[in-house]
Amino acid sequence: MKGLSIRLPKVKKYSWQGMMALIIVAFVFVVAIYTFFYLRHDPTFTNLDGRLQGMSLQHPLGTDQLGRDVLTRLLLGGQQTIGYSLLALVVALIIGIPFGLISGYKRGLVDRVFMRIADGFLAFPDMIVAIVLSGLLGPGISNLVLAIVMVKWVSYARLVRSTVLSESQKEYVLIARTNGLSSSKIMRKHLFPHIVGHVLVLASLDLGKIILLISAFSYIGLGAQPPTPEWGAMLNDSRPYFQSRPELMIYPGLAIVVVVLLTNMLGDYLRDHFDVKKEVRP
Repeated sequence: MKGLSIRLPKVKKYSWQGMMALIIVAFVFVVAIYTFFYLRHDPTFTNLDGRLQGMSLQHPLGTDQLGRDVLTRLLLGGQQTIGYSLLALVVALIIGIPFGLISGYKRGLVDRVFMRIADGFLAFPDMIVAIVLSGLLGPGISNLVLAIVMVKWVSYARLVRSTVLSESQKEYVLIARTNGLSSSKIMRKHLFPHIVGHVLVLASLDLGKIILLISAFSYIGLGAQPPTPEWGAMLNDSRPYFQSRPELMIYPGLAIVVVVLLTNMLGDYLRDHFDVKKEVRP
């Protein structure tokens, strides 16, 4: 009939780039876990007679300046870099989410105290604060993870707080209060589901930044210490041999670039999946 139109429901499309990034990131984690249980070579065993060898069946990516297998160290370096990055991210989430929930829901004195603490952390760039904290705590991967957590938890707390402030004024929260639900149940059952999408998007984007932080700090000697294999430390160890054996720096550098790009693609996919239209940065 003329003038009659039928509106079909919109079907949400998922980008193949996001799915591909998710698959490759999962593959990277599987390889890192597999390397933990099976090692063909000892990553710390030195053999000066076999130093700086090229590719072979025994050493698919050759050996480094101390005769150590590059492939084994590259895989274990990924385990160190990605594993500690995930650890720092998870701890930051564990600290930041409850702080943001309580501050945004309770308000009052709790919110004012939190905001003053957050303003103090945000007064300087993340990199500057992480450098100062790492310098005070001393070199080491554990101290570096602690410094990153102290820098990153504020972002998640502020993001959660802003979302809770917006959601707590809506009718369903007011009805829940009227029905006598406790604050903990309201935050857990009604407010928490609304912050999951925003937090996951920000976390996926932050994972790449944390990987870069750990690699950069290990490169300057504030992160993983020799002989621990880590991508940033491998870059630093291979720097004197860049002209004669540039692949020793290319392998870990390429690994860092690929993983960071994949985490950014994953963040774009999650943003589309959760339909997060507004800026997730607090």
